[in-house]
Amino acid sequence: MVQSIYLNDMGVVCALGADKASVRSGLFADKPGGVQANTSVISGTELFLGAVTEPLVDVAVLPLSLRSRNNALLLTALQQIRDTVDAAIARYGAHRVAIVVGTSTAGIGEAQVAIKQYQTTQMLPPVFHFSQQEMGSPAMALNAVLGLSGPVVGVSTACSSSAKALASAARLLNANMADAVIAGGMDALCHFTVAGFSALEAVSAERCNPLSRNRGGINIGEGGALFLMTREAGDIRLAGWGESSDAHHISAPAPRGTGALAAMRAALLRANLKPADIDYINLHGTATRQNDSAECIAVHELFSDGIAVSSTKPLTGHTLGGAGALEAALCWLTLRDNPRGYLPPHWWDGAVDSELPPLRIVESGQSLGRAPRHLLSNSFAFGGSNASLVLAQA
Repeated sequence: MVQSIYLNDMGVVCALGADKASVRSGLFADKPGGVQANTSVISGTELFLGAVTEPLVDVAVLPLSLRSRNNALLLTALQQIRDTVDAAIARYGAHRVAIVVGTSTAGIGEAQVAIKQYQTTQMLPPVFHFSQQEMGSPAMALNAVLGLSGPVVGVSTACSSSAKALASAARLLNANMADAVIAGGMDALCHFTVAGFSALEAVSAERCNPLSRNRGGINIGEGGALFLMTREAGDIRLAGWGESSDAHHISAPAPRGTGALAAMRAALLRANLKPADIDYINLHGTATRQNDSAECIAVHELFSDGIAVSSTKPLTGHTLGGAGALEAALCWLTLRDNPRGYLPPHWWDGAVDSELPPLRIVESGQSLGRAPRHLLSNSFAFGGSNASLVLAQA
């Protein structure tokens, strides 16, 4: 039997901050923050990146094989919800609490540093362990700290990873394989991802400009979010989720947005909602030519031009495997304590692209005039892996 799934608590870390209050403040600020010019990832090359600058939890609490910046970000998010998580473990038992975490980088940054040293000295640094770069490392790091004996799952499907982690967590709860799930995802900045997207000519040298006719690519960011998910009633529900696969191209989306459309339709169907019930869409909105085009076509086909939309990636950067959970967290913050229904603004140059279907783009300070009820968040990945989530007031 499908039951209501609640997002009872949330911890978040990204370029806007390392706690709910600072991220919320940055999200609704009257000018864009977060993403900044940065020369530290690729030496001598200035790029706009969504780097986390706040102090992170010390990974010395973890075995060497699990120590990475990615897991430091993850434990920083966990720290924000630790009391709620501990209470759930005490209530349900360690065997009834699961972990589902998405990532696309894990400890690849640590591996790059180690390889560079090996090329010079023929010795790997003593702080490096091969397992740091395994995609299951974040899930295992959480379990190492929490000592659970329920299912522990890693998800790595590129930029849909952590959105799919939330969907997987909901399935575990519906299947009664767990009573609580710590779910979400995280990715850390590293030379590998920045250089890789640069090689694809998909990186903007300025703050990214989603939906603009002048858009020139993405800003890479780091961060993500963790949720405590249960069937126990709370303020915010994961009302629906939809997943699809384009099977179109290794990196480009299906040009007409067929996979994106299928994921959004499936999420609405599972939530038992009509398109008119959705108050706002957090777009995947990467500011690449092809992604924005395919997503706008799909959104316009399903919602026409009346739906309020924005991309928050000019604030956070594209956090890759952490993006789905991070943007679900931004929707979670939008749903809470927001009686006027202020919506995340879309920061861009306002240059309308006549080749894109028209959408109602959220301006700074724009509100619904009432509390929001249903929000949709899109995450679309290389290989055509698509996920859409519907978050709702309980």
